[in-house]
Amino acid sequence: MSKINNSKVAVIDDVRAKVAETPTVVATEYRGLTVAEISNLRKTLRAAGADYKVLKNTLVKRAISGTQSEPLTEFLTGPTAVAFVNGDISAVAKILRDFAKTTPTLVLKGGVLDGRALSVQDLRALADLPSRDILLAQIAGMLASPLRTMAGLMKAVPQNFAYGLSALLDAKGGPVAVAEPVVDEVAETPVGVEDAVEAASDDTATEVAEVEVEAEAELATAEAEPSAEVDETPAAEPAE
Repeated sequence: MSKINNSKVAVIDDVRAKVAETPTVVATEYRGLTVAEISNLRKTLRAAGADYKVLKNTLVKRAISGTQSEPLTEFLTGPTAVAFVNGDISAVAKILRDFAKTTPTLVLKGGVLDGRALSVQDLRALADLPSRDILLAQIAGMLASPLRTMAGLMKAVPQNFAYGLSALLDAKGGPVAVAEPVVDEVAETPVGVEDAVEAASDDTATEVAEVEVEAEAELATAEAEPSAEVDETPAAEPAE
């Protein structure tokens, strides 16, 4: 008797630990299933992240009492096998639904998700949903689509502007050439201005040189001419 009681306690503790790990539990009726069929279903569900166990209803009720999985109590009638879902509930519901189609002896009873009871209709609706990976891919696609549209618009703006500007210039007879001064990289002075300054300096130097030459010529001429004699004889004094 003590051994039986200890076994029940162990089952209750195990179920309590499982419902503490996951907020999603699904109850099924396995009446008529063979051991091999239950074993195959258990393996398939394990691959989807669910632990499938055949349990006594009274022990499950005690284990889930006062927990968020307590709404599962209404489905604990008749021979019951419970799937504790740690993966995608949609994938688990799909597996159970498809298995029930090929093996009608498996009956979906209901479940619980985050403290809310799930009816058979809810489980079938979840089974019809795409898988988690597909949903994530669809969401990513919806988020990326506006970004791609925006990128296309941003790329089109400069292109359209360039096309419009080109058409405008063609309508005006083509682009107008505008002369720009050539800037010396060192002094940043237009090359033409510097040449003009040097030319003006050369002209001024030439004029100065010519004046100096003329002055020297006049001086040489003046030195070559005889100077006028000066009469040093004193003037005769007037008679008294």
